[in-house]
Amino acid sequence: MKTWNFGIVGAGLIADFHAKAIADIPNAKLTCCCDKIPDRANKLAAKYDVRAFESYEEILKSDDVDIVTIATPSGFHMEPTIAAAEAGKHVLCEKPLDITLERIDAMTQAHNKTGTRLGGIFPYRFNDSQTVLREAITSGRFGVITYAGIYVPWWRTDEYYKDSWHGTWKLDGGGALMNQSIHMVDMLCDVMPPIESLQAYTGTLGHKIEAEDTAVAVLRYTNGALGVIYGTTASYPGQFRRFEITGTKGTVIQVENSFTVWQFADEKPQDQDIREKYGQIEGGGGVSDPAAITHDNHTRNFKAFLDALETGEDFWISGTEARKAVEVILAIYKSAKEQTTVKLN
Repeated sequence: MKTWNFGIVGAGLIADFHAKAIADIPNAKLTCCCDKIPDRANKLAAKYDVRAFESYEEILKSDDVDIVTIATPSGFHMEPTIAAAEAGKHVLCEKPLDITLERIDAMTQAHNKTGTRLGGIFPYRFNDSQTVLREAITSGRFGVITYAGIYVPWWRTDEYYKDSWHGTWKLDGGGALMNQSIHMVDMLCDVMPPIESLQAYTGTLGHKIEAEDTAVAVLRYTNGALGVIYGTTASYPGQFRRFEITGTKGTVIQVENSFTVWQFADEKPQDQDIREKYGQIEGGGGVSDPAAITHDNHTRNFKAFLDALETGEDFWISGTEARKAVEVILAIYKSAKEQTTVKLN
């Protein structure tokens, strides 16, 4: 079995999740990391007994690196991703892929040109309950889907934003939506038809930051269903994220990684098992502390990327797929700024 060697670009909070995920995969090995702040790179490198560099260029020169993971601030994703493609390295990039569609497209084009792979990181897709929900949707159990909405009523302290790239347009590309709620926006992109059009409002209500800390959008999907996106970091003390979907034959309310409602007109024997297995609310990480999550789904995300490399099959969260959530969020920003309906499809 081939061992895939990794280098991590960026050594902040999320880089440790990458390192833990790599350590959990038998045929993966972390060999180096980098950060423009040497102390940060040295600390991560010492923890995992790997080499530390100050620049991604040094990582890309390393013969013992097959895959680069990007864990820098969002507005710095494009440059190392393109450079990695040119160096013949695959890339697994944190959400969002970058903060504009033009930059994301440049990243995808670079990897298409060299034949290397670009993958996105959206750990929520790998929750067991998400798999169960996805199967219910694809099998038509909801009948005519009439509504699907997400709610992310989270909290971040002023300290979180103080002297940070978070909440800035240049490096975060936005606020509560682009950084936090994007995981749930991706959930809509995963299980629902594309969003046809939307109308939105955003506000900076609870923090002194450049971008929004609260946003609401009303959606129309291409199948005619309606929906809502609500995301905030100004909801003290932070509440569980929620996904609601309903149709003419069923309703599901997913809270964190659990189901508080799982009801269908055509009741099946497995439905009671699902209610029992996923009835207790599990999760809650991230509602007020970005470090309060596990790395388990990062591990699944990373392993799925390696599986795609080994089989030659398309990776589930390709650059094109990971782009979708950013497109929706940018449309929300545009609608809120121009006070108009924005069409996506």
